[in-house]
Amino acid sequence: MKTNELFTIEYQLHGKPKSFILRAPQMNNADAWHWASCDAGVAVIPRFGQNNLKRVSKPMAEKYGITDVRWCGAAQLQWAEDLTQ
Repeated sequence: MKTNELFTIEYQLHGKPKSFILRAPQMNNADAWHWASCDAGVAVIPRFGQNNLKRVSKPMAEKYGITDVRWCGAAQLQWAEDLTQ
């Protein structure tokens, strides 16, 4: 079974809505808070294979104004071929 590797992460930064799509092998709430912090410029984006990087937790992210982090699998695109107009 193929797993969805694209995730949409939505959050609030100082009350303003933000969202982005991320490719990752898995996603959970802790990962979503860390990636929202990366998108907001608070956390360091890990290099490929770098597992010893300290992740930003929910309480730490909230100190920088990040709230309401939500995530879901991104919708799969259905490419239409041979379209005639």
